[in-house]
Amino acid sequence: MEIWHNPRCSKSRAAKQALDEAGTEYTERRYLDTPPTAAELTEVLAKLGLEPWDITRTGDPAARDLGVADLPRDAANRDRWIRLLAGNPALIQRPIVIDGPRAVVARTEESLREIR
Repeated sequence: MEIWHNPRCSKSRAAKQALDEAGTEYTERRYLDTPPTAAELTEVLAKLGLEPWDITRTGDPAARDLGVADLPRDAANRDRWIRLLAGNPALIQRPIVIDGPRAVVARTEESLREIR
């Protein structure tokens, strides 16, 4: 199991704490320090069953600066979104917990339970 973690994020800290309390073994990836590649994002999106715009923090000031709200959300622009996230990892929703073929955006205890 792996958690894409941002220690400054309360949701991310809560998910990490819940994994610790459950005694779950995992690898912590501080994805702002070690950003995922476009290939890794593509793989995680498949495990999540989501599109890149679904895991983008569109309300973030950086998203506004990059004009994310104006980017088309369609298959023709999917790779553009993935490159955007790979180049700006702070825009990725957190935390993401990956366990083999499955992954969740673990912003709630309920979503975290889906993968444990």
